[in-house]
Amino acid sequence: QVVWKRNCNHCCSLSYRSDRNETSKLNCSERITWKYSPVSDPALRIYPVDLRDEGNYTCEIVNSEGNFPFLSSLTVIVLPTVTLTHDNSRVAVCQASAGKPAADIFWIPASNHSSMEEFHHPNGTVTRVSYFGWAHSSFPSVACLVTHPATNQTLLMDLT
Repeated sequence: QVVWKRNCNHCCSLSYRSDRNETSKLNCSERITWKYSPVSDPALRIYPVDLRDEGNYTCEIVNSEGNFPFLSSLTVIVLPTVTLTHDNSRVAVCQASAGKPAADIFWIPASNHSSMEEFHHPNGTVTRVSYFGWAHSSFPSVACLVTHPATNQTLLMDLT
């Protein structure tokens, strides 16, 4: 027997009994199923994954040798949308929107005249906005470097 369970109340349970060749699915969406066939490979498949799928999952395999539980933790990473703009007061604005985890923003060249804001969204994503004032600067351009576990992006802006 193989049973996959998400560790929360009323969450999905997917099971297979080889002695009866029976599968069952309880409280699972159509996105959660066996990767191939539980007979040949009892791997779990979640597609497409979304933020609500994040959590701990247990796979318990039971056979004549005993019970074998395996814990697996799913962390969902969301790629931020990155933009670089400027306003009329000569401030560059680099924004990494709705990322999970929050992206880091750096300016090249580095500046003591930059500031950052952070906005937490109800779905667990974060938007970071960094401001770079160049009113008294002689730099011909500025670059915004955004680092995130899913990507590294560099956006360049001409300041002339």
